[in-house]
Amino acid sequence: MNLDNALQTFFVESHELLQAMEDALLDIEHSDDPVESVNAIFRAAHTIKGSAGLFGLDGIVAFTHVMESVLDKVRGNDLAIDDGMVALLLSCGDHIKVLLNSLVDGQEQSDPAVFAEGAVLIERLSKYLGASENQIEPATLPQQHETRVEAMGGGFVETDNWHISLHFGRSVLRNGMDPLSFLRYLGTMGRIVGISTLLDAIPPAAEMDHESCYLSFEINFQSDADKAAIEGAFEFVRDDCVIHILPPRSRIADFLELIQNLPEEDMRLGDMLVRCGTLTQKELEEALALQSAGASGNAPESGEEPKRPIGEIVVEAGMVQAPVVEAALEKQKHIKEAKGQENRVIRVDAEKLDNLINLVGELVIAGASASLLSHRSVDVPLQEATSNISRLVEEIRDSALQLRMVQIGETFRRFNRVVRDVSRELGKDIELLISGAETELDKTVVEKIGDPLMHLVRNAMDHGIESAELRQSRGKPAKGTLRLNAYHESGSIVIEVGDDGGGLNRERILKKAIDKGLVSPTQNLSDQEIYMLIFEAGFSTAEQVSNLSGRGVGMDVVRRNIEALRGTCELDSQEGQGSTVRIRLPLTLAIIDGFQIGVGSASYVVPLDMVKECLELSSEERQKAKDHHYINLRGEVLPFVRLRERFSEKGQAGPRENVVVVQYGGQKAGLVVDELMGELQAVIKPLGCLFGNLKGVSGSTILGNGEVALILDVPSLIQQAVNADTQMALSQA
Repeated sequence: MNLDNALQTFFVESHELLQAMEDALLDIEHSDDPVESVNAIFRAAHTIKGSAGLFGLDGIVAFTHVMESVLDKVRGNDLAIDDGMVALLLSCGDHIKVLLNSLVDGQEQSDPAVFAEGAVLIERLSKYLGASENQIEPATLPQQHETRVEAMGGGFVETDNWHISLHFGRSVLRNGMDPLSFLRYLGTMGRIVGISTLLDAIPPAAEMDHESCYLSFEINFQSDADKAAIEGAFEFVRDDCVIHILPPRSRIADFLELIQNLPEEDMRLGDMLVRCGTLTQKELEEALALQSAGASGNAPESGEEPKRPIGEIVVEAGMVQAPVVEAALEKQKHIKEAKGQENRVIRVDAEKLDNLINLVGELVIAGASASLLSHRSVDVPLQEATSNISRLVEEIRDSALQLRMVQIGETFRRFNRVVRDVSRELGKDIELLISGAETELDKTVVEKIGDPLMHLVRNAMDHGIESAELRQSRGKPAKGTLRLNAYHESGSIVIEVGDDGGGLNRERILKKAIDKGLVSPTQNLSDQEIYMLIFEAGFSTAEQVSNLSGRGVGMDVVRRNIEALRGTCELDSQEGQGSTVRIRLPLTLAIIDGFQIGVGSASYVVPLDMVKECLELSSEERQKAKDHHYINLRGEVLPFVRLRERFSEKGQAGPRENVVVVQYGGQKAGLVVDELMGELQAVIKPLGCLFGNLKGVSGSTILGNGEVALILDVPSLIQQAVNADTQMALSQA
């Protein structure tokens, strides 16, 4: 087993569990029945502790154990969870994340400040913990239970230690588990006083399987931990082994049952119990004598009792309470469901996935080349074969791209914690509403959109949503609302960040822009253009600088990061009612369906999702279009851009001109081209640094004939066409 790979998997899964823990903690505050959320939090903490113990991460184990103890009291209704405990548990989750990140960075020892922070958190957790309730003394058992034990001919074993009988299954090694790691982890919870190894199951050397485990252990264990915690140490091998745990001062009859039920010979197993120090020789002899008496027919006259569910037995014996058994059964159900879900999911290294997408891209280019060559030939069977290959390549492309598509809901849910913490810092009551969480987009886009969204959310909470007093004076609810929404539109994904705050002050923004020289006083700007000025570098209308905003840094970075993803930003606002920032992003940054057009000797590609229709300009329309840059499209004014002029294509124009009607973000425009060349699959290749700021072009692709075609930046071209049309209308007015 490669421990390095296993450790990396542990880090990934632990971060997922911490996120699940955080989500459950945030749900508790709005839940009428927090039982399931508490169970989810406990399971996450317990799994992290168990996994950390396998790798000898004692610091994480020790810290998580205290946190788990508090949660156990909450599960047992001994403690009530409130806002203070939720805040503390969130801080504990953050601390575990810091410990994990330090290990990822290769730091064996935590920073002293981190250690001090952990000590403070443990001290705060300890206030919730009362006297130890881990041990059940015999005197505390019901009187009728003690009478029944004596009637069975048994007494109590005089020891304050636990006894653990651990019999590993044959397949435990094949499942990637190391038996010794569980023993090492057990040592973090107490002290192994004695241990005996049972070798009875080892076959002759010629019959041994090097992948099978034949070892069993009898362990005398001293610990203050409770039975649930000890059982939790073997959480990951529970299905691959047989475990019997007997508490301190157990009945001799319990040891008799242990000797009878395990596969080893009675004397052999009894000797092991004596050797590890759990039983004395006298106690063993008493137990075996009791066994012999039962075999000779001298068993209690009550006869053999019918088998009953173990839960019913332990409740009747007074060992546990009925709610504990119900919780255990519920946990077992969740574990089975989780394992079933895990069997349907496979973890794949992101680098391997990127390599697959690159290979699919090269396959698309090679397929386009083969298709082009087949069409130039007169070989009909070859054309049919390449047509089938092209269809299969397209299906492979769609399937490969689907592997990188993830739901944006995971990114949205992370802002629950941000909204909670920031609203408390600002002294505001703010609710986060999430919709469209199931909307999918490329994993690469999701990873890079987090920081821009973070700034927009914090900015909306600080600048947008007013204080409770001001909201009430304006006739609004005291609680503000922040909205995150996502949906698909025209081959793009739209992400909205909206609030019901005070909105943007148009006059203040315009005055600030004039003072900074961003616009001239005589310039005639629309409301949309004025609102978009807040995305300029260094622009801020905040009257006070806070920890969150007010220095004019951030919104320009947001726009720059969005544009780097080939996206655009839009902003709608209504003073006194709120604002909405709308981000439009491509679904993928790898391969797209495109529409190829020709202008002179050059070829260009337009994303097919943005193409609405194509039409030919009549001679009359061509004559009218010489004086203005728009045409009448069925009663609708359609501005257009001549790509020949836009890209300075030399040479005489052809006898025909065509208009490709494109749409993006609710706006339409036309692209005047010489030739319509049909659909194709375009593998997006980034432009070099020299062409990084080239307007109207978002990338390039390689055609089947080996030539390079530029991929047009449709949003930029539409905006250029609309602006040119607006300027012409203003000049004529």
